Amino acid sequence: MMFDRRLLENFDWAFLCLVLVLTAMGIINLYSASQGYGEGTPIYLKQIYWTAIGLGAMTAILFFDYQYLKEPAYIIYGLCLVMLVLVMVLGRKSLGAQRWLNLGFVSIQPSELVKVAVILALAKYFSRGEYPDGLGFKHLIGPALLIGPPFLLILQQPDLGTAMHLAFISLSLLLFLKVRPLVLAALGAGAAGALPFAWHFLKEYQKKRIFTFLDPEDDPLGAGYHIIQSKIAVGSGQFWGKGFMNGTQSQLRFLPEQHTDFAFSVFAEEWGFIGSVVMIIFFFFLIMVGLRIVWRSKDRFGVLLALGLLAKIFWQLLINVSMVTGLLPVVGIPLPFISYGGSSLVTSFISVGLLLNISMRRFIFQ
Repeated sequence: MMFDRRLLENFDWAFLCLVLVLTAMGIINLYSASQGYGEGTPIYLKQIYWTAIGLGAMTAILFFDYQYLKEPAYIIYGLCLVMLVLVMVLGRKSLGAQRWLNLGFVSIQPSELVKVAVILALAKYFSRGEYPDGLGFKHLIGPALLIGPPFLLILQQPDLGTAMHLAFISLSLLLFLKVRPLVLAALGAGAAGALPFAWHFLKEYQKKRIFTFLDPEDDPLGAGYHIIQSKIAVGSGQFWGKGFMNGTQSQLRFLPEQHTDFAFSVFAEEWGFIGSVVMIIFFFFLIMVGLRIVWRSKDRFGVLLALGLLAKIFWQLLINVSMVTGLLPVVGIPLPFISYGGSSLVTSFISVGLLLNISMRRFIFQ
């Protein structure tokens, strides 16, 4: 079988380079953030191992046509849903949450894989027809049945941040397909009306986080400690930063979870406003190049799949940066390619692989 040179001609090298640059920035940042942290294999080395696994998964995805995922999309979704159920039964608990599935040699977080599975399922569902007048109530029944079960299972872990991330990804796809104004208004009113009832189902620590978001100084040594220390770290970096491995908040261990949720705070303290802007610019170009992949996609399934995967990266970026700077409550969403986390990093590389796959094979539909 001959290799089609058009696959390389359509390969989006700019997108891959941006991902690799951001990943390298993340590893360098983790090298500083993990100095003297814990025992055993250093965190930055673990991140390198996960990066290698992620790159392997990404490369494997490039060798087959993404269209082959359309037929088994619901099966993949079902398998990921089963994994979420297994987490509730057999999952490992940590810090009061039950989110990880122990496979013996490694623990994975199925909720990260579920995001990709839901995007695949929604892309298949909406690729079957056209909606010239926008989505009505009847068109939203199917998506609700796809989004609802994983959303509720993730809430039960409990993991409000990941559940909301999944909701934002799904909402992005629905808005792209255009929801009828009356339907959108009704859904908005229904969501607003449900807030008082939803409040009663939140865990106490989740309620505390919301109160802390509104007034961090109310409990500076307790619930407000994370966000206060994060804002101190970001602000103390000032314009040029304190220099690599010279951040006081991180090196003196005042900043909690500095290798995961608050990795951006470490970076901002050491590299300052300039360094933070540079990182955000890299992410901005990543999103812009990703939108170019969406725009160039020639089939409906490819467009929806690419858009959903890009929305996953965009919302993860927006939520994390807003969270560590005090613009949103702390919800435990890692920064893509920067924060430590095997499941999150590998899933991000799977998303990159699928986006590159869609870009490579757009000529098939020309």
